Amino acid sequence: MTIEASNREVLVPSQHLLRDLLGTSDSHFREFQESFPEVRMVARGASISLKGPLEEVKLAESAIKELLLLVQEGTSLAGHVGPIVQMVREELPDPAGVLSQTLSVGRGRLVRVKTHRQLLYVQAIRENTATFAVGPAGTGKTYLAMAAAVEALVQGSCRRIVLTRPAVEAGERLGFLPGDLSAKVDPYLRPLYDALWTMLGPEETSRLIERGTIEIAPLAYMRGRTLNDACVILDEAQNTSPEQMKMFLTRLGFNSKMIITGDLTQTDLPSNRSSGLSVVRHILRDIPGVAFVELTSRDVVRHRVVADIIDAYQSYEKSNFLRSRDGSGEPNHDRYR
Repeated sequence: MTIEASNREVLVPSQHLLRDLLGTSDSHFREFQESFPEVRMVARGASISLKGPLEEVKLAESAIKELLLLVQEGTSLAGHVGPIVQMVREELPDPAGVLSQTLSVGRGRLVRVKTHRQLLYVQAIRENTATFAVGPAGTGKTYLAMAAAVEALVQGSCRRIVLTRPAVEAGERLGFLPGDLSAKVDPYLRPLYDALWTMLGPEETSRLIERGTIEIAPLAYMRGRTLNDACVILDEAQNTSPEQMKMFLTRLGFNSKMIITGDLTQTDLPSNRSSGLSVVRHILRDIPGVAFVELTSRDVVRHRVVADIIDAYQSYEKSNFLRSRDGSGEPNHDRYR
């Protein structure tokens, strides 16, 4: 079969835009070239020429134009080349527009959306009363939830932020940890502190916590409360029981939003207990104002190897599950031992 070849040229309006497009020491350009190994690319003058298989050249041309839109808006391309190429290959609408979406977390700080599904996640939070985000590690579930909550606080659409997660051990025991109850549960809540410090800084975070504007507490402390005028985040929700999930959701008060995040592949509950996150979708799927967003390995914004690790584990678990059923038809839960 003959592969149709093509030659195309993308014009860049000015030399300074071309420099920003190529990156320091052509770092962005090299990353872009690695994404299209079949396309020969040459940057010369105020243009970039493309030569190679027709379909790959078309995709490369579209991706360059999207990156150029970001550069013209004054956006750095650091960390954006890969997501733009991915969205172009998936034929998703307006890739540059997706990466232009931001959340304002105060004092000029902006948190930028990185993928199309992350944009859908942020939109769901803004448009719904309760939003569930399910996906693997590194997809920005917790960080974007925190950013949305801080943005709501800064804009005055909520008066406080309540952050909670279940204190379920991943192989450790609370009783063996040193200190009082506060010291024992602090390691479970540390990722929430880290996200707040990144957005607000340690001093502002401490001030808001001392004033009670931001509250961070284990899930068990939510029982019996009604949370009004608040943005409430439940992190690591895969470690809740169905009863705990019901208890949490019924804490919702007036003028409040809830954001629930979790990764069903990293449940630390005993094997004989169901996760509240795994069953809640079947219970609440038809309720207006409740949204479910699924993030995948393609939304991972950590090191690129993390996405490959997640895919490899999912493939292994699927094949092992199919091979390891015994005579009773039950899966083998000891597959890692």
